[in-house]
Amino acid sequence: MRLLLSLVLLTTLSQALPFTLVKHEGSTGNGPTLFVIGGIHGNEPGSYFAASILAQYYTITKGNLWVIPNLNHKSIMMNSRGINGDMNRKFADIDQNDKDYPIVDELKKIITDPQVDLILNLHDGHGYYRKEYKDHIFNPGAWGQTCVIDQISLDSDHIYKDMNQIASIISQELNGGLIENYHCFDVRNTNTRDDDEAMRHSLTFFAVNHNKPAFAIETSKNLPTLQEKVFYQLRAIEGYMKYMGIGYQRPFELTADTLKEIIRINGNVTINNNINLNLENLRTDLSFVPLKSERNDFNFTHPLGGILQDGGKFNLYIGNQKVSTLSRSIHAEAKCEDNLSLEIDGKEEKLYFAKEYLVTADVSIINKSLTRTNIIGFTREGKKDESNIHVTLKDFDPKYAVDKDAKTYRVELYRENDFCGMVLIHFK
Repeated sequence: MRLLLSLVLLTTLSQALPFTLVKHEGSTGNGPTLFVIGGIHGNEPGSYFAASILAQYYTITKGNLWVIPNLNHKSIMMNSRGINGDMNRKFADIDQNDKDYPIVDELKKIITDPQVDLILNLHDGHGYYRKEYKDHIFNPGAWGQTCVIDQISLDSDHIYKDMNQIASIISQELNGGLIENYHCFDVRNTNTRDDDEAMRHSLTFFAVNHNKPAFAIETSKNLPTLQEKVFYQLRAIEGYMKYMGIGYQRPFELTADTLKEIIRINGNVTINNNINLNLENLRTDLSFVPLKSERNDFNFTHPLGGILQDGGKFNLYIGNQKVSTLSRSIHAEAKCEDNLSLEIDGKEEKLYFAKEYLVTADVSIINKSLTRTNIIGFTREGKKDESNIHVTLKDFDPKYAVDKDAKTYRVELYRENDFCGMVLIHFK
C-alpha cells in the first residue's frame, strides 16, 4: 500500500534564486540555524533526495532549518557530477563567465549570512572509509560513511568551534543504528589547509575560512539502495539538529522501508496555470500537449521537479529520474473559463482548468460559450465539438489515457485554435 503523507507548509520559499531555498523556522525565529545543502554533485542522489524530504516533510518547533535540495539542478537531472565542471571546486575563485557563477555567488551569500550557525554539505562517496587498508572498497582513500571535516576546529571562537568533537559525536550516534554493521561511520579529517590543495576550493573550506563550522556528510555510493543512502543522511542531519538544540517533527517513521515509499511520491506539475498533471502514475510519453511556442511555466510540487527541453519535447524529471516526455502542440493562449461546467454522475459543478475530476459513471462538458471541447481518446463521427455529450470509461481508447492504469483522460477546451485549458477526468 502506498504511504500517504501530507506535505508540511513551508515557512519561507525563497524565489528569484538559481536554486530552491526552503526556510523552516520555529515560531519565534530565534535559536540556532542549521543550513543543509543537497545536490552540489548531480550524480549523488542520496544527498538531494534526503534534502528534498527534509524540505518537504519536516517541521521545526525550535530553532531554524534552511535547506537547498537542488543546488546543481540541471546536473541532477542529467545525472552528472557537474555539467560545467566540479562545482565543489569553485568556492575559492570562480570566473564571472563560468556558468556556475550565479549559483556559487548566491550560495556564498547564504553561507556567510550572520544567522547561519552550522553548514552541512551532503554527498555520496565511493567505498567505505577505514583507517587501515583492507581492499579497494574498504580503505583510507574511501569517502563513503564519513563525517568530513577540513580541520580539527575553527581558528576563532564559535559555539560550534570544535568540529572534530562534533563529528565524532554524530558518527557514534549513527553507529548505534546501522542497517548492517559494515555501514559504520567515522570522522575523516582532510587537513585541507596543509594537505589537500583541491579541497581548498571546496564549499566547506570556504565556510571554515569565514568562521562557519561546516561538515560534509558522505554516504557510500556502494550502499545497495537509494533509500539506505537517504536513511543515513537524514539520521546524520537529525543528529546535528539534536546537538544544536533544534526541535523537529516528521510525519513518518525513519526507516529505509518507509523512505522507499516516500521517494516514490512525485507530486504534481502545473503548466501555464491551465494544465495539471499527477506525476505518480503518469505515462512515459504524452503526445500533442497544447503548449506555447516559448516561455512555458512548469511549477512542480516536488522540490526536485524540473524539465529538460529537447526541441518540441519536454522531459519531466524528479531528481535524476525521468518521469515522462511531453510532445508539444503549439497553441496561443485564450481566456474562456466562464460559462463552463461539468455534469458528473448527474450532478453539475463549475469547471476549473488545471483540475482533476473524479467520475463514477459518466461525465459531460456543459458548454454555453463559444469554446470547443476536445475529449482526448473519444471520437463521435461528425462531431468536431464534443461538448454536451455524456461519456463513460468504455467510450475511450485506452492508448490515449494519461495514466498507466487507463483511468484518466484529458479534456481540452479551445477558442478557435487558441488553447483555453485542460481538465482531467478520472474514472474511479
